[in-house]
Amino acid sequence: MQDCNNLLQQLKAGNMDEALSRVYDVHDGGKSVEQGRSRSIHVTEEFIKLFGNREGAGLYTGPGRTEICGNHTDHQRGRVLAAAVNLDFLVCAAPNGTNTIRFMSEGWHMVEVNLDNLEPVEEEKEGTAALVRGVAAGIAQRGYKPVGFDAYATSMVLPGSGLSSSAACEVTIGVILNHLVCGDELDAVTIAQIGQYAENVFFGKPCGLMDQTASSVGGAVAIDFADTANPVVHPIEVDLAGYGYALCIIDSGADHADLTAEYAAIPQEMKAVAAHFGCEVLREVDPSRIWTDMPALREKVGDRAVLRALHFFADDARVAQEADALERGDFDTFLKLVQQSGESSWMYLQNIAPVGAVREQAMAVALATAAHALQGRGAYRVHGGGFAGTIQAFVPLDMLEQFKAQVEEVLGQGSCHVLAVRGVGGAVVCE
Repeated sequence: MQDCNNLLQQLKAGNMDEALSRVYDVHDGGKSVEQGRSRSIHVTEEFIKLFGNREGAGLYTGPGRTEICGNHTDHQRGRVLAAAVNLDFLVCAAPNGTNTIRFMSEGWHMVEVNLDNLEPVEEEKEGTAALVRGVAAGIAQRGYKPVGFDAYATSMVLPGSGLSSSAACEVTIGVILNHLVCGDELDAVTIAQIGQYAENVFFGKPCGLMDQTASSVGGAVAIDFADTANPVVHPIEVDLAGYGYALCIIDSGADHADLTAEYAAIPQEMKAVAAHFGCEVLREVDPSRIWTDMPALREKVGDRAVLRALHFFADDARVAQEADALERGDFDTFLKLVQQSGESSWMYLQNIAPVGAVREQAMAVALATAAHALQGRGAYRVHGGGFAGTIQAFVPLDMLEQFKAQVEEVLGQGSCHVLAVRGVGGAVVCE
């Protein structure tokens, strides 16, 4: 470990480029590494301005994530296919010798969390302080004593982008505390579980475990949540450029405001179907029973709940099929399955437009725009929770420029983000 001034000098001299390349090299000719160096210098300089020079300074990262398959399956203990992306939280942090964590995220107010209290604080819900306190509490529950540190963060994972900025933040905080007080003993899945605990209990959002796991583990991962305490994580090698494709995340232009009830209804209705069969979640239900008991089920829980259950069973199975296709190098089959997943979300899960939306259906327009621009090639689907936010498209490289231009002509400049899968999850970048 070194002090901030020395870390800054090493960064400016290029002596940390090898460490940076382990995290930021996504085979783009060094552009991402150069950007990583520039951002690292920036957060270190800003840390010094705010907190002064400190011993034990280090740089830490947690990436955003993209869901590839398994739309709304994780909360039913299903399977998902997800990947870390090359947009991340980057934090300069150092111990401060106190019992308080001071966390400054660029563009926001600094939060201070006293570690004497590791219980949820009502006034902190839905804020950064809740995530900080929750992660510290999760570390403490595993037998470690969290310590105070100062942190300055910058994020490329914009809130509401569908890339899970909250998971990236939680994972980064978990990596910092794991390094400072746990001797890096906690594995990536444990850090993900701590992040989910912080978000569920302290932040107040009932999310599944997919976001945190994909961010924490890195690369592409097939995750089976049959046992949520011990999810099975299977890494998969994915070289999109090698197949001649790019990953695009497209902003529909709609936001998530006032959609809490829409999101909550999906797990509620799925669980209502499971309860009809005496089960807690759909993973425990034999899918064939849906059809044999269809009339009574429709009468009891309603048609939309039944259709959402059908989506769960189909998309849960597709995760294994997509993972298998990628491992076999059969990208054409993978793309067909991605398209089927998107169609299932639209037809059965019905998370494209909020109930009653007639004049404004931004997600549907974004999907239609992607279909028009792709001209029958590639694949596109809703991304994440749905109803607002982003869609995902796999675009042939030979039409990427044209695709981006067409999408942005309809949805606005900057709406189409060309990303890459990042092989490294939550990590200590350098110290």
